Amino acid sequence: MNNSVTNTARLLWAGLRALLVLTVVTGVLYPLAITGVAQGLFPGQANGSEIKADGRVVGSSLIGQSYNLPLKKGQETPDADLKWFQGRPANGLGANSVNTQYKLILSGATNRSGDNADLIKWVKDAKAAVIKDNSVNGYTVKPSDVPADAVTSSGSGLDPDISPQYADLQVHRIAEKNGLPAAQVQKLVDEHTDGRTLGFMGEPRVNVLELNIALKALVAKS
Repeated sequence: MNNSVTNTARLLWAGLRALLVLTVVTGVLYPLAITGVAQGLFPGQANGSEIKADGRVVGSSLIGQSYNLPLKKGQETPDADLKWFQGRPANGLGANSVNTQYKLILSGATNRSGDNADLIKWVKDAKAAVIKDNSVNGYTVKPSDVPADAVTSSGSGLDPDISPQYADLQVHRIAEKNGLPAAQVQKLVDEHTDGRTLGFMGEPRVNVLELNIALKALVAKS
């Protein structure tokens, strides 16, 4: 009996020592090592790809934001503030409860098929709004000018980027709303257009937050 108790105690002590060692190695040393490497080699990405403006963090280059007017009395969904470049619709045009207006509760897609009646209506309504909002004096948007990312959300609903085509489509509206020459706004878009990653992966893109920060600076100078 004494041998049995002794063996049990020895096994328990060996197990406890293994638990303590593995806890220190995998729960303390490994995370510290990975954090140190990340901070040393990729500090920007390790800290959330933060974007700063006027000396403070205003967002992340990986997460989209909404640019809306304050809610009016009795209004449930705010109107877009058209003096700013607008991003992609946030997850089904904000019509479901998964992630409306880029609120970081959950991320996800609409999970509706291409022939879903609700999705078709959302896309048609969004397309009509894009044409109406961006058709200004001397510039009319044609239905064929509207790219897919202007009327559909991304798989996560948090896409921070838009296509150069969608950014170009908004140039004349932005110029008119902010009292700027269209050529100056177009130059701003061109300067903030990134090509394919490594020259062949993905598609050209424009980060909306970075573009709007640059737009704010341009308006201030003007």
